[in-house]
Amino acid sequence: MDSVALTVGGKELKGATSADGTGWASTEDLDFGKTYTVKVAAVGADGQRAEKTVEFTTLTPKRTLVGIYTPDDGTTVGVGMPVSITFNRAVAEKAKVERLLTVTTEPAVEGSWSWLKNFDGKDRVDWRPKEYWPAGTKVRLQMKLLGVDVGDGTYGSQNRDVAFTIGRSVVTTVDTAVKRMSIVVDGAPLKTLPVSSGKPGFETWNGTMVVIGKTPSIDMNSDTVGIFGVEGYDIKDVKWDVQLTPSGTFVHAAPWNEGKFGRVNGSHGCIGMSTEDAQFFFEQTAVGDVVTVVNSKDTVQVGNGFGCWNVAWPEWVAGSALH
Repeated sequence: MDSVALTVGGKELKGATSADGTGWASTEDLDFGKTYTVKVAAVGADGQRAEKTVEFTTLTPKRTLVGIYTPDDGTTVGVGMPVSITFNRAVAEKAKVERLLTVTTEPAVEGSWSWLKNFDGKDRVDWRPKEYWPAGTKVRLQMKLLGVDVGDGTYGSQNRDVAFTIGRSVVTTVDTAVKRMSIVVDGAPLKTLPVSSGKPGFETWNGTMVVIGKTPSIDMNSDTVGIFGVEGYDIKDVKWDVQLTPSGTFVHAAPWNEGKFGRVNGSHGCIGMSTEDAQFFFEQTAVGDVVTVVNSKDTVQVGNGFGCWNVAWPEWVAGSALH
């Protein structure tokens, strides 16, 4: 081929000719429901030049599948952060979708996808290593779903190439029995802080959670977590908030519980501490860091934030659609 021009709406798309010169492919993604024009010029075996123009229209799917992924491209996250993709609709052919998702790491790390239900009931698939990430690991997620029939007349609508880095190891343990938080950084104990966790009937989730967000101030209203009546609360400007679950578990400053830290579990499920200690923890931790609660009651559900570390490795691997 002498030349190929692929255009849509007046814009020319980039492409590449095959090594033998007989084929050409666009290096840019095509969109749904668009009409494309191809102009080809070539010289035949007889030495004659020929030109041809053709048009084609891509299909308009009944439904599209969109995956909302985390972490974001270019970010640095903690050693507990899985690669997580939540889909906008039920996934009929999970194995087909999973084959189009790739995680590569440097250095190589053993890991697996596993399907679960997100906190809001949507289909979700997470990739986690067998153990916590080694600090400094480079991770790359590739999604190649665009234009792929994933079942029930639904087509994938996106390709993504995402790279992120694992930061230092910050692993925190909260023991509700002794009411202490122990922070370990890169394997070395950093500090132990007195805390107050959930009181009877409002116990803090047991098990391992992962930091999903941070904010220096937030208003907390019990209506948002389904607590009403005499146990209800509406507290403005709560300081140094580290979120562990979308259901409302935070580590935060709780000066109204002064006198309970290290002595009494008196919260509605959050982990409270003095304002000074809460600021210290806030400054030490990052999204993706690990917080494990021991000696409490019910274990946090796997889809309530990132509860993947509470699933035994064989069970996690069995949750892949390819195993």
